[in-house]
Amino acid sequence: MLNQFSRTELLLGHEGMEKLSKARVAVFGIGGVGGYTVEALARSGVGTLDLIDDDKVCLTNINRQIIATRKTVGQYKVDVAEERVHDINPDAVVHTYKMFYTPETASQFDFTQYDYVVDAIDTVTGKIELVEQANRAGTPIISCMGAGNKLNAAAFEVSDIYKTSFCPLARVMRYELRRRGIRKLKVVYSREQAMTPIDDMATSCRQNCICPPGTARKCTQRRQVPGSTAFVPAAAGLIAAGEVVKDLTGVRND
Repeated sequence: MLNQFSRTELLLGHEGMEKLSKARVAVFGIGGVGGYTVEALARSGVGTLDLIDDDKVCLTNINRQIIATRKTVGQYKVDVAEERVHDINPDAVVHTYKMFYTPETASQFDFTQYDYVVDAIDTVTGKIELVEQANRAGTPIISCMGAGNKLNAAAFEVSDIYKTSFCPLARVMRYELRRRGIRKLKVVYSREQAMTPIDDMATSCRQNCICPPGTARKCTQRRQVPGSTAFVPAAAGLIAAGEVVKDLTGVRND
């Protein structure tokens, strides 16, 4: 019988779709990268999704975040994403956490219950903690490196963290993971050299922050607000979702 996933089943087969429907995937960070990851996982038929993000949709998110529209500004990102997932697949189970993932909040998550983890958060401390927790639980994880200040969506690659180059965030992650004895990590990273954002205070979020009321971490608290586009973070998020689907089903054509 035809359903919303029939075209995917033509490539992954019935067994592959069954694996996806029974899978539970956690996506940490529902922004420019993570939002597209959630979208693709939902459209691929993943049965259970855990969405973790404490942020609200801001007007400045509309340029790149699939959950961001004029209608959703001011709403929690995880709530908007949950609604989109259920519009795509009413049978999907969605767990939402309005939480900023840090080493201090890590104990609230049991990584053994996940079949896969996607790291789409920005902070190094949080990313390192995610990798350590996933490794302890024996849960596969893919980590997305920097997507800000870039224009070339075709420059992304999937690689092990220790084979990356160019990306400053990947360099820091390599150093920190090596110190902790973690020998491998699948990542999505870009070989493009980051651009320097135009220094224009008229369009600077640091000087003219318009974050919605109740936003926990405003732009004025950030060291730098990176430039972004509609297509670069989207590409990273879709690539990450593709790796999750291929790994969970065992179907690859690389």
